[in-house]
Amino acid sequence: MEKITTYFQEAYDELMHKVTWPTWSELQDSAVVVLITALIISIIVLGIDLSFKEGTQWLYKSIIG
Repeated sequence: MEKITTYFQEAYDELMHKVTWPTWSELQDSAVVVLITALIISIIVLGIDLSFKEGTQWLYKSIIG
C-alpha cells in the first residue's frame, strides 16, 4: 500500500511542480495550427476520394458500356 501512496504523491508533485504548462495564448495558437492542418488534410482526402470515384465510374462505363 505504501508503494501506491508514494506513486500518487510523486505523480502529484511532478504535475504541480515539474511540468511546464502552456499559456492560454500558446494553447490557442496550437489549436489554430491543428484546425488548419485538419482542414487541409480533409480537402486533400476529399480530392482523392472524388478522383477515385470519377475514375472507377469511367472505368466501369468503359468496360460495361
